[in-house]
Amino acid sequence: MILPVIMAGGTGSRLWPLSRELYPKQFLTVEGEQSMLQQTVARLTGIECFNPLIICNEEHRFIAAEQLRVGGYEHSGIILEPMGRNTAPAIALAALQAMFHVELGGDPTLLVLAADHIIENEMAFASSVKTALPFAESGKLVTFGIVPESPETGYGYIKAGRQDKSAFVVSEFVEKPDLDTAKEYLQSQEYYWNSGMFLFKASRYLEELEKSAPEILSICRRAIESPRQDQEFVRVDKAIFEDCPSDSIDYAVMEKTTSAIVVPMDAGWSDVGSFSALWDISGKDESNNVVKGDVITVNSSNNYIVSENKLVASVGVDNLVIVETKDALLVAKKDRVQDVKLVVEELKAAARTEHELHREVYRPWGKYDSIDHGLRDQVKRITVKPGEKLSIQKHHHRAEHWIVVSGTASVQIGDKTRLVTENESVYIPLGTIHALENPGKIPLEMIEVQTGSYLGEDDIVRFEDRYGRS
Repeated sequence: MILPVIMAGGTGSRLWPLSRELYPKQFLTVEGEQSMLQQTVARLTGIECFNPLIICNEEHRFIAAEQLRVGGYEHSGIILEPMGRNTAPAIALAALQAMFHVELGGDPTLLVLAADHIIENEMAFASSVKTALPFAESGKLVTFGIVPESPETGYGYIKAGRQDKSAFVVSEFVEKPDLDTAKEYLQSQEYYWNSGMFLFKASRYLEELEKSAPEILSICRRAIESPRQDQEFVRVDKAIFEDCPSDSIDYAVMEKTTSAIVVPMDAGWSDVGSFSALWDISGKDESNNVVKGDVITVNSSNNYIVSENKLVASVGVDNLVIVETKDALLVAKKDRVQDVKLVVEELKAAARTEHELHREVYRPWGKYDSIDHGLRDQVKRITVKPGEKLSIQKHHHRAEHWIVVSGTASVQIGDKTRLVTENESVYIPLGTIHALENPGKIPLEMIEVQTGSYLGEDDIVRFEDRYGRS
């Protein structure tokens, strides 16, 4: 039986400022009502399979779990990578986890999917998986090749060799080509876009990894031999896993195996790797603009314009990407959006934080929005979900004032606990152990005013935390 393995790692730097390191593109809603992770799980309904096994970075665990919960999607566990090591080790962890657990089939056929792809024709997707299944069950390592629609230079390619029934033996994997080469590939009809989706038996993948990259397999096996179960999360050994080489499945396995098969897929696929790709797949107005949010266009055409917070007005512009968030504004030519990642590199080099997180930050208990800040003060709007509780904590450098806007807060200050309701406030002195909980049935909305000599998020000592962060 098929066990879907959904890789939800990566940072999506080419979609900055929508995508940030702590809230990357796979968790964004770029088209429709669901995030890309939720859409990836939803399209499995056309396939007979186990509940999916999710792999994500440890820092994204609560976002992934919450999106699955909100979407009503069951899963077979969420494997947490302590740090990113590319796709070959990630898939190895999933294959080993599957082999360790009889309830996952013992040696299931793994359908490896990325959580940040868009597929418009889900029936065609399911049909390609069905076509590939006999090959995978016979011991082949199947990759899905996207039938190319244009001479795309942003994708790797797969050259099809000898035909094998409804599939092809992989002749070679090709790096991203220049435009002239891509045109030759398209004209030859021998090449497919490399989708990064795979189907193979767990045991066969591990066998091939043993041959071509034994160090990766050895480290992954030791790292997950005794996984620590933390609620729905599967934690691997960080000290062991950090020594694992970083390598993609293409380089580590698929380019070296003699068992690679490519099954064509024509399903309206996109890896949404840039804003131009988002423009391609999105609905447009009569002037060919994609507009989202509070946007006014005057004599403007062929643009991708997003407003998350303010009114954005464009006048007489063409082929631009304009993206406004609460803390950043991007303006770029649509044919230069591959260079957005260079902005992220500059932000890192300048030791700024806009590449890492949004002004509005999600936590397992809810979220906060940093409304304003000065040298010795900071104002946040805090939302705590019903029944959730922040850690029991203290701060060395700041005091806090909490004003309840709506709902009811249960506030612990030292050894005393009290209820604070709408229009009431409470003061937390510097260095005092405290905690905040929402005991009610509706979200708790608060304004927090911090004052002190240092207001960084790392000024926190946790004594007890229901989310495993203490």
